Amino acid sequence: MRSLMMVTAAWLVMAGTALAAEVKAISAPDALQAVKKGEMVLVDIRQPEEWKQTGVADGAKLIPMRHPEGGAGFVRDLLAAAKGDRNAPIALICRTGNRSGTTARALSDAGFTHILDVSEGMAGSGAGPGWIKRDLPMVR
Repeated sequence: MRSLMMVTAAWLVMAGTALAAEVKAISAPDALQAVKKGEMVLVDIRQPEEWKQTGVADGAKLIPMRHPEGGAGFVRDLLAAAKGDRNAPIALICRTGNRSGTTARALSDAGFTHILDVSEGMAGSGAGPGWIKRDLPMVR
């Protein structure tokens, strides 16, 4: 009986962690509309060389995931973009949604409460054609 209780407790802890890390996806067009309305901060987490190759989504803040000052620098700049509010809606975008999804889950685990993932990314993925192919506004 005691081992069953321990297994149940461990499962609840793991389930709670998984639930805390749940991140919602947002389409590129929906992200664009939310940014235009001032309802959300959009952050392009790709590297500077990627920004130069493709351009960036109009309205996006540029904060590389591999920040020159490491994770602390990334979080500091992200908080600055969100005006210090860990509860602010923040959408992350990368090339195809892999890095943004991973980073969104890590930020959720770190106490950010409203992180969204533009899972189709700039170049497209199984989640959608991407910002570029949708011909959404870009800055070069």
